[in-house]
Amino acid sequence: MDHDLSTVTAPAPTDPVWQDAHTDYSPGHPPRPAPRGLAADDTEWSTYLQQHTPNGWLMRAGSLLETLASGRPIYLMHTTANLNAIRASGQLYQAPGCMVGALYCVLLTPGPAGLRPHNLGAWLLANKAHRDILIIEVTPGGPVPAKGIDYLRLGAVHLASYVDHRAFLTPAEDDHLRAAAVQRIRQAATVLDMLVRNACGAATPADRFLDQVAGAVPLVPFLGYLYFEAVSEYLMLHSTSRQTRACAEVGEMNTLLSKDLAFAAVDTMGELFDLALFQPGHARLRELIGQVEPGLVDGAAEYVRRRLAHLFACVALDPSQDATAVTFAQATFDTLAWAAPGLLGQMVFRLLRTSPRYPQLYPVFEQPKATGASAFWTAHGIPAPFNGVIPKGEIGLNMAWPAGARIWTADVNEGVLHPAEELPLTLVPRLSDLRDTALGRARFTLPDSEQQRKH
Repeated sequence: MDHDLSTVTAPAPTDPVWQDAHTDYSPGHPPRPAPRGLAADDTEWSTYLQQHTPNGWLMRAGSLLETLASGRPIYLMHTTANLNAIRASGQLYQAPGCMVGALYCVLLTPGPAGLRPHNLGAWLLANKAHRDILIIEVTPGGPVPAKGIDYLRLGAVHLASYVDHRAFLTPAEDDHLRAAAVQRIRQAATVLDMLVRNACGAATPADRFLDQVAGAVPLVPFLGYLYFEAVSEYLMLHSTSRQTRACAEVGEMNTLLSKDLAFAAVDTMGELFDLALFQPGHARLRELIGQVEPGLVDGAAEYVRRRLAHLFACVALDPSQDATAVTFAQATFDTLAWAAPGLLGQMVFRLLRTSPRYPQLYPVFEQPKATGASAFWTAHGIPAPFNGVIPKGEIGLNMAWPAGARIWTADVNEGVLHPAEELPLTLVPRLSDLRDTALGRARFTLPDSEQQRKH
């Protein structure tokens, strides 16, 4: 199964690789290609989620999707700790993360009292009180496609970026990276094979399944992201709490459930939102869900088993594969690049992010992804891409949008925002300095005293 990786090229704006990195929530959209042999396809899962869960209707008719479909101006809230630097430069830059270069924001809904933030925005106002708030108005000029960027499906993009720019690594670094990726996947092969078998219809007992997945997260950090998103989806779609019903009345997923889950599961989540640390075993997951919404405890493990297995097979394997024949025990870099490019790309991406030289390599490997995403969005008329894992209120600003955007500082009065001072800012489709990101500050920025000793 050798595969010549030198033939892999960076995705073009309308390349199927970028198309596959988005999830389409429009009615009647064609099913996404998937490996053969799965117990259920994306259409069956989508039908179940939307029609047979208490809050599934929000996946097709929530306020975020309705705002995009209206074609009217879109209002966004952005929090920043760098307002003085933004004023001085007169520019806003792209940000890395789950939005792949879009500026991370949450939706604002115009009303008689002002601009009301999505419940995620209300959480940010309460928990990021030290941050300055910006209001952004972007005009789409017509209905916006209901295509959300799905960071779980970026493995092929990560792999292409690595292949195109691996010359920036020393031969020793490159050899180490490739060997480490393969070694970790082989060490986790029993769990990865279990995931694929369950996606094809096997039924590992849910307690054993979750304990094994949790144990494999340190080897394959991407599993922590998949695990968290599967549990968050379960909570948001099945919750019937008063808070969730209030959110649904204004067309919103209750994103606070996923925030509560993350911060309860990982003590350091407030310093860096790192889902590679999300690894509760079965008993701990029951405890966590009991803290969030006790009535959802009993159905959680079996749902997460089925959903996580399906998601893994779809995002890890190439659609050309027969999932029933896949095994990871004897994987090589080349066979993974052919059979499981999504998994390999995610592994390479996270190994690069933790390498000592990442501050130097960051623009080399990350800027092409941000540029490719911006080109896709602009070509498809998307000024404000949303997090398409599920439409839960996370939405970004496309920094390459030709019409630009109007930006104000915000006055906040009883949780409602009003434009204050308009800022004459230029949107720049270039990534911000790593030191200005949460990842950079948490892992690579030295304290001032150490910086002074180094100069």
